[in-house]
Amino acid sequence: MPDPSLPRAFILAGSLLAVCRAPRYLAELRARGLRALLITSADWRAEADRATGDPDHPLADVEDIAFVAGGVRREGSLLSGPVAAAMTWRERYDIVGAYAVGETMVEPTGLIADALGVPGPGLRASRACRSKYLQRWYLPEFSPRVVIGGEDVSGVRFPAVVKPSGRHSSSGVVTVDDERALAAELARYGEFETVLVEEKIIGPEYSVESLVQHGKAIFASVTRKDTNDSGGRFFVELAHTVPSDHPHVQELLLDANQRVLDALDVRDGITHAEWRVTAEGRPVLMEIAARPPGDGLCSLYELATGKPLEPEVLRIALGEHADYPSPRRYTRQVYLEHPAGVLEDVVVDWPGVTAEWVGEAGVWHQPAPLPGDAPAALRAVHVHQDRGAVLRPLTSSDDRSVTFFIDAPSVDELNAVEARVRAAITIRTKSAVEG
Repeated sequence: MPDPSLPRAFILAGSLLAVCRAPRYLAELRARGLRALLITSADWRAEADRATGDPDHPLADVEDIAFVAGGVRREGSLLSGPVAAAMTWRERYDIVGAYAVGETMVEPTGLIADALGVPGPGLRASRACRSKYLQRWYLPEFSPRVVIGGEDVSGVRFPAVVKPSGRHSSSGVVTVDDERALAAELARYGEFETVLVEEKIIGPEYSVESLVQHGKAIFASVTRKDTNDSGGRFFVELAHTVPSDHPHVQELLLDANQRVLDALDVRDGITHAEWRVTAEGRPVLMEIAARPPGDGLCSLYELATGKPLEPEVLRIALGEHADYPSPRRYTRQVYLEHPAGVLEDVVVDWPGVTAEWVGEAGVWHQPAPLPGDAPAALRAVHVHQDRGAVLRPLTSSDDRSVTFFIDAPSVDELNAVEARVRAAITIRTKSAVEG
């Protein structure tokens, strides 16, 4: 029974990066009169200390932050800290909701929501969505051929993909072409990591974002993705197009996605499922996450539909009625490939637009949505590395440096403005030796 004398609070959990890229969560909680409690990795403590000293930073609205130990390279190590924090807060607050806005906190937040009796993805979804091998177990129909554990690899077909089960942001995911390369890669993973060796699925990549309430998808949309795997060994995402400009796979992916939601018994929240479609038209699930999509996808959805996602996510987490409109405009986020070297500057030759140096965990300022028929436009350019950072080849999402957002009333106009923007942005580097 809630204690009416306790202040009402809501738990957000995830990396500081995820929170700062979506400051509307904190603004929405403040507007509702709810205390914001944040669970994040201890790795973010110094960054949080700097941010909370700034009264204009979104983190200034956070009531309390729990910094927890553990990491993705040791399965289960991120469970006890969040639960301990929630036990402490349960004595001091009436906790009316909890949600994970970042990948690493999905499972502990699901456990917290279950114990508190507040809406959440559900125990099966919270656990399976943090484990690639459990997704293969629950979803054989949509899974590639896989060897779990990396020990008996005699049945592996090449080319194959090696991926650690619990990491995120493409970290540690790599293509291997033969047994020797496979053995070398397997030796690189941590002692406590579970590693999958899967057949490499050839075909375009997509994601499906779904808002689920009371076990029913109230909104679902397909995003097309571009990655760098066609020309190399890695799987770094380089572009997102919302909604997908490949309408021929729309029905196929939405149907497959709904069957995945049903199999995992997703109850309440938002999911982000990544798919590839083979030349034969088979949808294959790469992975599914029970949290908001990463990169700038939430921003893209707001530009595409005219309505932000974050308030609907919170409504679902609070047990309130939620809904979301269909896209009325095409949007795209592009990550530019950069020259190697020390980053000196990013120059944008575009009227009214300059590069925003947001850093790794800087605040993303959301451009206002335009009318559906407004001309194609460049909406923002973000730099995620600092001046003086050494830019390296793209092997994971963390290596990316410069991204831009565009929108347009049609696919043709979106493609045309992308070409113009690419020509208008210069990434200036100098030799690391000179630096």
